[in-house]
Order: sequence, then C-alpha cells, then structure tokens
Amino acid sequence: MSVNKLAHRKASQTLKLVDEAGQPIAGKDVTFQQTNHQFLFGCGIFEAIEVANKSVPEERLTFLENQLDRFLDVFNSATLPFYWALFEPEKGKPRTNELKTAAQWLKARNVSVKGHPLCWHTLTAPWLLNMSNEEILQAQFARIEREVSDFKGVIDTWDVINEVVIMPIFNQYDNGITRISKDLSRVGIIKEMFEKTREFNPNATLLLNDFNTSINYEILIDGCLNAGVQIDAIGIQSHQHQGYWGREKLEEVLDRFSSFGLPIHFTENTLTSGHLMPPEIVDLNDYQIQEWPSTPEFEERQAKEIEEMYSILFQHPLVEAVTTWNFSDHNAWLGAPAGLLRKDNSPKPAYDVLKKLIKEDWHTHVSQTTDENGIVSLEGFLGEYDLLCEDKKASFKLEGQGDRFLDPVLELTIK
Repeated sequence: MSVNKLAHRKASQTLKLVDEAGQPIAGKDVTFQQTNHQFLFGCGIFEAIEVANKSVPEERLTFLENQLDRFLDVFNSATLPFYWALFEPEKGKPRTNELKTAAQWLKARNVSVKGHPLCWHTLTAPWLLNMSNEEILQAQFARIEREVSDFKGVIDTWDVINEVVIMPIFNQYDNGITRISKDLSRVGIIKEMFEKTREFNPNATLLLNDFNTSINYEILIDGCLNAGVQIDAIGIQSHQHQGYWGREKLEEVLDRFSSFGLPIHFTENTLTSGHLMPPEIVDLNDYQIQEWPSTPEFEERQAKEIEEMYSILFQHPLVEAVTTWNFSDHNAWLGAPAGLLRKDNSPKPAYDVLKKLIKEDWHTHVSQTTDENGIVSLEGFLGEYDLLCEDKKASFKLEGQGDRFLDPVLELTIK
C-alpha cells in the first residue's frame, strides 16, 4: 500500500526534549512507541460483561478471559449491548451496574466504548405495549436520560437510533417504537432522539445507524440534516452473510455516503468463514440452521476479504471506525462463523491478517537521536505514543493532519 494513500492517517511532529530542570536532552537515542490508534478498530464484545462482572463459572470465565486477551492484543474500540428488552426486561430494573462495570473494565484497558442502541424497534421493551403512544415516547425519553447520564464519561459514543428506514413499516411483530415512529415520522423520531441524547451529553459522538445502504438511507440522512439534526457520524452496517460486497460495491457505497461530508463508521461488519447464506433469503434472521461450520478453505477467503475491505476503509478519509460484529464464533449472531476466532478461541487467518495490519503495517515504532538542542522529529500514524529515553519516558498524542499543528515544536519533559 503506497504511503500517499495513507497520508491523512499520519502526521509529522517536531519535539524538544528537556529534563526536569528544563535542560535540553542532547545526543540521546529515543524510541517512539505507538500505544493506541486514533482510528477506531473495534468489535462487538458483549462477553466483556461476563468477564468484568465475573458472573459465570470459573471454567467459562477462564475461556472468556482468554478470548478478551486476544481482543485486547489488537483492538481499541468495543460495542456493548443496550437492547432495551435485555437491558430492562422488567420495568424499573435496568442492568446498569453490570454494563457500567463492563464499560469501565474496557476503558481501564484503553478501549473506547460505544453503546448500541438507545432506540430500536427490535428487542425493545415488551412492557411498552401496555402504554399509550405518548407514554411510550416519554418512557423512551426517560430511558435516554437515564442511560446517557449514568454512563457519561464512560460511554460517550452512542448509536442513538437504529434502522429507521424500516422502522415505521416493520411488521414482523407489534412493538412500542414502531408505533411512535408512525406518529412522529422517520425524520421526526430521529430529531427527537438526537436532541434528547444531546441534552444529557452535549459532547457525545452520536450516530444514526442502518443496514439499508440504498438511496432510502441517503434521503433519510438528507432529511435529517435539513431538519437541523446534528449527526456526528453515519453508521453503516455491513452484514455480508450472503457474500462479500467486493471493492466495486464498497467504493460505490463510500462515494454515495461521502457526499454528506460527515464521518463514516462501519458499525457492524460480518464476513463468514463458512458457506454463504443462500441469496434468496431476504431477512437474514430467517436463515436458522443447526450447524454452520468454519472451514480452512473459507477461512482463507474470509482473511482475503477482510484484508481488502479494511484496507479500502482505512484509506478513505471520512472513515473513522470499523467494527467487526462478532469477535468469536462462540455465540455468534445467527450461528454464523463470522468471528475472528473459532469456537475454541483459536485465531483464524483473518485475526492474524488484521493483527498484522493494525499492529505492524499501520503502526509506528521508530528510534531517533536528539540533536544538540534536544530536538527530534517523528512521522507516524495518528494516535497515542510513549517516548522512551533510557529508563525514562513521556507520553503524548500525535494529532492533526499534514503540517497543521497548534505548536510547531512540542516540548516534552522526560521523567
């Protein structure tokens, strides 16, 4: 991959190193070690709830801890589940403590956490059906106020509302959110939910998320922006159980959604290492089979597809995050072998490919020598760094793009 295609992911910075007395550290070898990416490489990692809370038997806990160790070796972003039906199955008894413990556990390990979702017609609270539409709306508002306030500072990124393109016409079963979306309209319900979320965490990153990548989603986004909705990032689901989109479709989707000039997050990415779901299946949930094995042949296919897809997305200047939906085949959605680990926790080729991209190809670890004034320069991928000098170190962030920095020379005190 040529460097110029990744120029927007890198920056140059001149640093002046001084000791605690303010004297330049001259003629010393220093090492720049990147400790985190600015770009968000993530997974849906619901297993963190059981690990952080130690809420399962010891044998399973050990298994899941090993799984999370592999996750932490590569990724810096995690999605946790806030499906209302599971988060608050009984009204007034939310699983706040469990989820907060998991989010804090991840954050303590330098992992950025996103909550998914605050409002969705699927897996919404069943007890909403006992209410009037106005009561449902007020319950949804109260839910947003509670979750966004309780998790502020731990979770500051939210999928605010999920799959609105289909929401008012969803007919699989009755639910409270589809009811109020019919009253409010698609743009109306999005506007209400975004404004309420913003009220309780003004600095949060708020996403609109959908699996529908047709012109209908573009029209919806356009309508929201014209209505004054502040969307921080466009969420695009890419569950590819029926086959990899391929470069042509991926770039076509990116081109269309880039027209809004907003950051893009690929929020739910799925590529299987087993057979493909038959093309005639319209709703992915309708394909339920007893066994869906991962095979060596298809694992190689998955690795090649993931390498190409991630490379295309990392090159694109508006893409800020990519989330693999299932980290492991163990308890994966629809039983699909779409994880980066097999059911026994062993890594697939796709895991190794991603680890190499994130931790080697797109990673900075270089050594330099300071001049007589303690000056040293770094060109590297945007993110967090440790600067090591003998037995001392300092930490800093490489930010900006190109030569646009607030300070042309960053002074660091080495302790």
